[in-house]
Amino acid sequence: MKNIYIIRHAKAEGQPFSAPLTQEGREQAEALVDFFEGKDIDCIFSSPYLRTLETIRPLALKRGIDITEDERLSERVLSGDDLPDWKEKLEQSFDDFSYVLPGGESSIDAYERAASILEQITASSEDNIVIVSHGNLTTLLLRYFDGRFGFKELMELTNPDVYHIHYDGEKGEVKRIWE
Repeated sequence: MKNIYIIRHAKAEGQPFSAPLTQEGREQAEALVDFFEGKDIDCIFSSPYLRTLETIRPLALKRGIDITEDERLSERVLSGDDLPDWKEKLEQSFDDFSYVLPGGESSIDAYERAASILEQITASSEDNIVIVSHGNLTTLLLRYFDGRFGFKELMELTNPDVYHIHYDGEKGEVKRIWE
């Protein structure tokens, strides 16, 4: 049995790679330390974006666990352009997984990279794994275990958010555990 914890990063100052957490986000990152008290953690994987690393660093330091940065957990780029109707375009990308905008990544491509890290993790010897990513990719990571996750669930995510997947080697039971 594996326990996989998928975390959406805490509140950040923006979307760029180097956007740090806000003061509230730093407090949320510290709150994750207490939240995980009593839960075993064998390893931590994170997107290389600053906001994801700052979200998990307090917990990693407290536990003495290295953070493995993995590009496959990076933010999904919807488009290379700023879009005034980005929410409608994002919803369309969940309705049609092959839909892609110029300079962007389709949902199917992002899902496949998410699936590749989950396949690696589920085949590993570690039993208690933390994954830290971004809203869009977090939704696709969760969809790997439960096909019902889509645009609506993405819009309901909070910063941060934490889901627990109890994985028995064949299927994963997904449960939101952040309140």
